[in-house]
Amino acid sequence: MSEGGAASTATGFAPCEKPERYIQQLVKHWSHKMATSYDEGDGMGVFPFSDLENAVMTARPGGIAITLTTGDHERNVHMRGVIERHIDRFAFREAPLTYEWKEQ
Repeated sequence: MSEGGAASTATGFAPCEKPERYIQQLVKHWSHKMATSYDEGDGMGVFPFSDLENAVMTARPGGIAITLTTGDHERNVHMRGVIERHIDRFAFREAPLTYEWKEQ
């Protein structure tokens, strides 16, 4: 990641049947690597990948809403793939999910 690069943010949505469960599993899975957190009331998981990067996943009716912020666009595209592969692993009964991403 280059210093002084423009931050890149994308929002995504993955339709699925059990968004809360998949977010909770991902929080638990990544908790040994980073200070993840989960808010049961909002169904929201927070994943601080580094000082400059994070993902916020929120359970919505019908799927998972994702906001991903990274240091640059290339890294954002890479991290989308990481997130998709991990969610699909926990959503194996309905995977592969479809992911819609929009650049901010």
